Amino acid sequence: MNTSALQNPIDKAAVLLEALPYLQNFRGATFLIKVGGSAMEDPALVRRLLRDVVFLEVVGVNPVLVHGGGKAISAAMKEAGLDAVFSGGQRVTTDEAMEIVDETLNGKINPGLVKMVEEYGGRAVGIPGNGVFVGERLTGWSEEEGREVSLGRVGQAVDFNLEKIEKAIEDEIVPVVSPVASERDTGLALNVNADLAASALAKAIKASKLVFLSDVLGVLGDYKDESTLIPSIQAGDVEGMIEEGTIHGGMIPKMRSAVDALDAGVGKVHMIDGRLSHSLLLEIFTESGVGTEIVK
Repeated sequence: MNTSALQNPIDKAAVLLEALPYLQNFRGATFLIKVGGSAMEDPALVRRLLRDVVFLEVVGVNPVLVHGGGKAISAAMKEAGLDAVFSGGQRVTTDEAMEIVDETLNGKINPGLVKMVEEYGGRAVGIPGNGVFVGERLTGWSEEEGREVSLGRVGQAVDFNLEKIEKAIEDEIVPVVSPVASERDTGLALNVNADLAASALAKAIKASKLVFLSDVLGVLGDYKDESTLIPSIQAGDVEGMIEEGTIHGGMIPKMRSAVDALDAGVGKVHMIDGRLSHSLLLEIFTESGVGTEIVK
């Protein structure tokens, strides 16, 4: 018998068997998946990701998506003749800019993601974030002026309307949520950092996993060397790693929100590279994974 001819099918069967205990354990679980970074800019990568999301749905996992759209917003603002201004990593959002944010996130990106899920045979529903998140305005800090400054229509989620999310999960439909909040008292739309929105929603729905899909492999021991990927980090070690500089830049708020989510009862947090084909499935359904997990 030509065993080499069977090797590829045998390898495929081994992969399925490796995934079996994870499939059994996660059936009925809810995963909050935040999609952002440059992976959002490549339609081919987005399609592969959403096919993986449909796979999760089919095997009994309840995926909930929160998406970003920063680069698309910046492009739309530039086209409208508006400059993108940031303070402390937050986009300063005027009333005029908020109209563009809302149109880009709720009018273009969100329905586009829903359509892609449906093209792969899944079921999805777009839910504008201002129907889910109740927000309060944030202020920024100006190093130059040494004081707090207004960020305009920028907020954080402080409460939630979960009825639509819970109904979608009950009906085995994937909720696709934008990072926009409705301001408490005024009802005005607020721009919310997508990482923070995802973490807040994961806590509110008691997700088993919170997965950040972006354009970095995970946490690296040496940010210049991808071979130094750290596969697992204890939540209690995060602040020390920030102080020593291992965790730096845009990874700091992600990691702090991860620890906050774990403290609130989320089972596990994953940081993975959305540019890697099927990174979502590889991280969840294989022993070795492909990114960094943060655990209690």
